Amino acid sequence: MTELADLYLQLGSAGFIALLFGFMIYNLIRSQKEQSDDLEDIKQSIHKMEAIIDNSMNINVSLVDRHNRSDEKREQFWREISDDLAFIKGRVNGGGHR
Repeated sequence: MTELADLYLQLGSAGFIALLFGFMIYNLIRSQKEQSDDLEDIKQSIHKMEAIIDNSMNINVSLVDRHNRSDEKREQFWREISDDLAFIKGRVNGGGHR
């Protein structure tokens, strides 16, 4: 009878340990799935941020190019005015000596 009680206690403790081990494995799998879902959400957020940053960079490059073109036009305008003033000055100075 004591052998039967010892066998029951041994199987009971082994069964209890196996149950705890299974519960631990289940929790690890569930935790891993939650982490995978979170990582997927993070990946999607990063892709959205990359798209926004690319769009912002393109807008900034366009603005810098536009600013450079307006500077070139302004410089061309002042060169033309300077040339016109030099021409008028030459006509006035040349015309006044005749």
